[in-house]
Amino acid sequence: MTKRHARKAMPTFRSEAEERTFWETHDTSPFVDWAKARVAVFPNLKPSTETISLRLPAALLATLKALANKRDVPYQSLLKVFLAERVDRETHGVPARAPRLPRSRKGRPGARKPSAEPSIS
Repeated sequence: MTKRHARKAMPTFRSEAEERTFWETHDTSPFVDWAKARVAVFPNLKPSTETISLRLPAALLATLKALANKRDVPYQSLLKVFLAERVDRETHGVPARAPRLPRSRKGRPGARKPSAEPSIS
């Protein structure tokens, strides 16, 4: 038979800072019965955001805006989705795709032409 311990009364605090200091130095178990705890759901809680300034190459920004236009979404929202997906991949250990190699520019000056003779090493 387990013995039930009486819980201490929850202290009252004059400020959030005072409460934070208290909980940083005290254990919650004398005050809270964690066996009765329930998962809290806050459906209307919006994640906090911060405004940043980001310099992008003009061509990259133009491409991003074109992609956003095709999807009929603001380009800032699309950029947030792209960033979130990449951060998720990086933090969960999914390897990033290999960098794309430049495509052959057939018929353009400077384009590499395949050699007719095999190279000898």
